[in-house]
Amino acid sequence: MRGLVPFLLFGWTAQVAWSAGLENGQERARPDVLFIAIDDMNDWISLLDPESPIRTPNLERLARRGVLFTRAYCVSPACNPSRSALLTGLRPSTTGIYANNSDWRKALPKRRTIMQQFQAAGYSVRGAGKIFHHKAEGFHDKASFDDFQMMAPQNMPPRKLNEGSGYGSRNTDWGVWPPDERNTIDFRTADYCIKALRNPPGDKPLFLACGIFKPHSPFFAPKKYHRGMENVRPPPRLADDWKDLPDGARILMGNTKWFWNGMTKLDRRLPGSFDRFVQAYAACCVFADTQLGRVLDALDASPRRGRTIVVLWSDHGFHLGEKNHIEKFALWEKSNHVPFIVVAPGVTGEGERCQRPVDLSVIYPTLLELSGLPGAKCDGLSALPLLRDPDCEWKQPALMTYGRGNHAVRSERWRYIRYADGSEELYDHTIDPHEWRNVAGSPEWEAVKAEHRAWLPAKEAVAVSNLKR
Repeated sequence: MRGLVPFLLFGWTAQVAWSAGLENGQERARPDVLFIAIDDMNDWISLLDPESPIRTPNLERLARRGVLFTRAYCVSPACNPSRSALLTGLRPSTTGIYANNSDWRKALPKRRTIMQQFQAAGYSVRGAGKIFHHKAEGFHDKASFDDFQMMAPQNMPPRKLNEGSGYGSRNTDWGVWPPDERNTIDFRTADYCIKALRNPPGDKPLFLACGIFKPHSPFFAPKKYHRGMENVRPPPRLADDWKDLPDGARILMGNTKWFWNGMTKLDRRLPGSFDRFVQAYAACCVFADTQLGRVLDALDASPRRGRTIVVLWSDHGFHLGEKNHIEKFALWEKSNHVPFIVVAPGVTGEGERCQRPVDLSVIYPTLLELSGLPGAKCDGLSALPLLRDPDCEWKQPALMTYGRGNHAVRSERWRYIRYADGSEELYDHTIDPHEWRNVAGSPEWEAVKAEHRAWLPAKEAVAVSNLKR
């Protein structure tokens, strides 16, 4: 059904043999869930791009166990609206949570998060790292966990590593740091999750959330992760890429130009700075992949591996110069295309690849259905049909929102963007994967635009009040 009328999921998974229920008169244990979030990881990794110099063997190792969604997209290309939508099952257009400082709990005081759904079903819910947005006090939801290790403060070097550049802040710094990886946020998060997997909660099922912070800026990674990155170069770009952008795009992107403009000026003054910036991002991706590998090793050593659902996702992508932009905060492909893997023993095959476009609003209803929990009112559909058959018919495209009134729709061929002022972009990914040619103004594509426009929300919530930083 088109539109974003919340979908009522009546899903009890009697069909899933290893979920809760009766089989041969015996009550079977409910599955454990390992829920892994990675921050700011885009699609320029070997998991999604075999030619990428950024190798991610542990992500690929996990993908070989289940279904890799090759066209998965965040709900919003910013941390708080993306995570809030995924964790509550409700889109920004439903909730009004459009910004990084939107007070998501004030907007949804009675809404159960994914974790609370599992708590209500008798799970022991534990977690560590970055699950909710962390920037301002009030984002983390203590009620969603029985035990949680808060994300440690960023371990900063004594002074900015690029202090002489005169560019950016400590939070946009990059380079080799710290000397000992045990003193990083993500090593500590992985340690917590390893211990939780080694010491499961007795006869209770476990929901374990693992929030990996890298490759989020500052782009710091220990020295060994920078080895071999010397030949990594920034992705291809078009010098006049913004010439065919509509007014809506320029308005939306107006507050983000500082990053790109500052980096290009720095690179002219200190040649090679941009290369080193991109290489540092690559090193952070490899570091994050290694921490994932440590957690997977602990899962493999657990006697409960065979009954553990694993869901891995990134909250949004990240531009490294594509479309003359650095950061997320855009409705183009690079800000929104993310890794998404589901491993569900007894349901998913091994090494499956699903090419149907989905956005991460599917996670909430899918996890409930996979685990045999009662359904909830959601804006997304359960992806269980795609887990069973990755090639099955899937009519709904992926929908992304950034700021009130700005939306993108991604089908198998097209990316359509409509801004709050009504201006549009349209890209044909079969011939234009870099989104260098906006064909929205071509009369021959009016029907395509109308088809994609039909998926936009009919109504949009007013933005909720913001938290003070």
